[in-house]
Amino acid sequence: MSGAYSEGMADVVKAKPKMATDIPAGIITPDAVETRLGTLRFFDGLPDEATVQRVYDNLDLMRGVQAFLTAIPAASLSAMRTGIRSFGPDNQTVLITESLMDSRSLFLTANSETIYNLMWVDTKGGPLVIEVPPHVLGMVDDFWMRYVADMGNAGPDRGQGGKYLLLPPNYTGDVPEGYFILHSRTYGNFLFFRGFIVNGDLRPVVENAKQHFRVYPLDQAAHPPAMTFVDISGQTFNTIHSNDVSFFDEIVPVVQEEPLEAVDPETCGLLAAIGIQKGKPFAPDDRMRRILAEAAAIGNATARALVFSARDPEAYLYPNSAWQTVWIGNNYLFSPDGVLDIDARAMFFYMGVGVSPAMTVKMVGLGSQYAMAYHDAEGQHLDGAKTYQLHLPAPIPAKDFWSLLVYDPQTRAMLQTDQQFPSLSSQKADLVVNADTSVDVHFGPEPPLGKETNWVQTVPGKGWFVALRIYGPLESWFDQTWRPGEIEMVG
Repeated sequence: MSGAYSEGMADVVKAKPKMATDIPAGIITPDAVETRLGTLRFFDGLPDEATVQRVYDNLDLMRGVQAFLTAIPAASLSAMRTGIRSFGPDNQTVLITESLMDSRSLFLTANSETIYNLMWVDTKGGPLVIEVPPHVLGMVDDFWMRYVADMGNAGPDRGQGGKYLLLPPNYTGDVPEGYFILHSRTYGNFLFFRGFIVNGDLRPVVENAKQHFRVYPLDQAAHPPAMTFVDISGQTFNTIHSNDVSFFDEIVPVVQEEPLEAVDPETCGLLAAIGIQKGKPFAPDDRMRRILAEAAAIGNATARALVFSARDPEAYLYPNSAWQTVWIGNNYLFSPDGVLDIDARAMFFYMGVGVSPAMTVKMVGLGSQYAMAYHDAEGQHLDGAKTYQLHLPAPIPAKDFWSLLVYDPQTRAMLQTDQQFPSLSSQKADLVVNADTSVDVHFGPEPPLGKETNWVQTVPGKGWFVALRIYGPLESWFDQTWRPGEIEMVG
């Protein structure tokens, strides 16, 4: 009879008890309360059966939505692992973009200007040696997409190449000398690095990776097994997490395979509240599955609002501008001043893969910086049927090079058009540069007459957004004495 009461209870009238006092109105629950859930009904603070059902459904829904927003990084790397494993086993298979990545491959906001090397490494069998090539920029993130290490130019080898030793969680064995030691809270880890093209020649970058990059168990250091490099340029496969109810299924292996202490108790509790708990099967009944389907829909909508219609002023790089940062607070832990910004965290992980302090530190002339634009100069979402122009004033603050790359708002991967690479870069041999070294870029379904070389194609009936990347950013980027123009609709 939980939550029920007798029909006659409401009609019982008693004399005022001798010990009765005046009760503050603020701590009293009325017999009926109007909410977005409908009318919630009570007798003397006791919820009726319909109210109990409504609030429990709502509680499960709220926890499902928050679980979606909190666990995006885990679901994202779960999908990444599935994509990588489709080409071969962990610790042996390296996906390499020998002729760059194009829009056939579904990766969150990847670029088309550097040579990617991607790998899933797992330390369940013991410590892993990672031999990193010289002149690359890379990192390792754990299964919850938390920073483990930088490698290459921003790592301790300082771009000279070197040997790293990745230890399993809670490792107590011997640690030999001669390695850069890495500690991860999870067995599964995502490893990737980028090689940079010099003078338009891809071959030296690819050969550098194949010659120097190795991953092998520490106990096989004397006779390392062979690596398998798989060229994924032009390959069709997916590494992006789901946005429907199957999102929650993608979280399950992360929770089940990793140590309980790999993630904080509050996150474990949040996931357990919706049925995802280490050592127990995830088996939601029909009611819970329906609620989780709605939670995924609302969570996805929330993430998209955070990204595509940001309400936090700190998301914007400049006053009265559409250009946004990817790191609100410029903090890779999303905790400026020691306070976790949960919206900034969800915003970043919904759009990208990989976190590192090197991505947020000011390094004049080194690394890369990013700006995203989801709206035109009038504040409207970018429309693939319309024509736009963007002016990049001189001098563009890129010591190495700059690029603009157009993405699909549905997948957050490269926009699929007739162009293999939906991008424009200062590395493009036929790029038209104005006399003052500024550049005008055009976007639309058809190129403006005579401006084909500086045009990126869009698709009628689809939206799009763009990322500006500055490689080797100069001081004028950081002090904002330089800023890109806004994207102006011209037709």
